[in-house]
Amino acid sequence: MSRITTLAALAVSAFGLVACEKAIEAPLDAGVCYHMAPQDDGTYKFNVVARNQPNIENCAAQLEGMRLRFLRMGGQTKEIMGAYQGSFILLRRDGIYRAQKWQGAEYIMLVRSGDGRLIMPGAVSR
Repeated sequence: MSRITTLAALAVSAFGLVACEKAIEAPLDAGVCYHMAPQDDGTYKFNVVARNQPNIENCAAQLEGMRLRFLRMGGQTKEIMGAYQGSFILLRRDGIYRAQKWQGAEYIMLVRSGDGRLIMPGAVSR
């Protein structure tokens, strides 16, 4: 029984460590679009990409433009992350997603068409 008790204690303490880990929060600044840059220590730095953005879709377009400019200059990063007014924006190969919490549920905002353009989901019938 002592072995089971020890394993249970280890599991509870490991869960406690995970629960104490500080959650990543997106900046709440109104109208400011951020790029999330991963740091070597596992944290993220939020860099301003554009100010006075009227909505999250415009911020996503700014991030997509930044991603394309970096690719044209020889960059290799095809997927990037950003933030807008407390929400996370995830630019992926198949489209752009939005999440209210870091590593929370993601919702599709725009999908990539066959030629790489971004369109509203369901805009093209198959």
